[in-house]
This record gives sequence, structure tokens and C-alpha cells, in this order.
Amino acid sequence: MNKRTKVVAVGASVAALAAGGAGVAIAGGGGDDTEAPIKGSDLEQASAAALEHTGEGAVSDTEVGDEESYYEVEVTLDDGGEVDVQLNRDFEVLGDEAEGAEEESEDGS
Repeated sequence: MNKRTKVVAVGASVAALAAGGAGVAIAGGGGDDTEAPIKGSDLEQASAAALEHTGEGAVSDTEVGDEESYYEVEVTLDDGGEVDVQLNRDFEVLGDEAEGAEEESEDGS
């Protein structure tokens, strides 16, 4: 009976660890909301496309697998404003969004 108690206790511990590990994996992301930076030659191409689109500024942040596009490149403009440029896998511009644009009214004021 002592062996059976140990097996049940070990089995319960393994189940608890498995459940806890699954919770960590879910809480840690792994979905579409991961924020991995663009790397290597993809970074060079994405940066060049974003800067060509904005016509000025410097790349201040990048992300692969953004919720709105495959690549997102944040550009800090010469006047200090920021623009997120959305790119597809072929580094074509899909659109952009200036920081705070969601807070503006529809007439742009």
C-alpha cells in the first residue's frame, strides 16, 4: 500500500507540473502577439522600405509577426514624431500609423 501511495503522489505531482507548465506556455505568448525583432538581411530590407516610405527619420524599433502585418518598423521622424510602417513578407508597404492617430478625431484635429 505504501508503494501505491507514492505512485499516486508522484502522478499527482507530474500532473500538477504539466498543468502549470501549460499555463506558463500560454501566458508566455507563443501566439500572434509575440514581439520578436527583425534580424539579419530582413532587418536591412524592412528598414530601407520603411525609411523610403517616410522619407526621413531613423528606425527605432522593429517587430516580426505584428498583429497588423508581417513586419512592423517604427520610425522616429526628424521632428520627434513616430510612425509605425506595416510591411508584408515581400517588404511592400501595406500602410502606416502615426503615434496617437487612434486618439485623433475623424476630421484630423
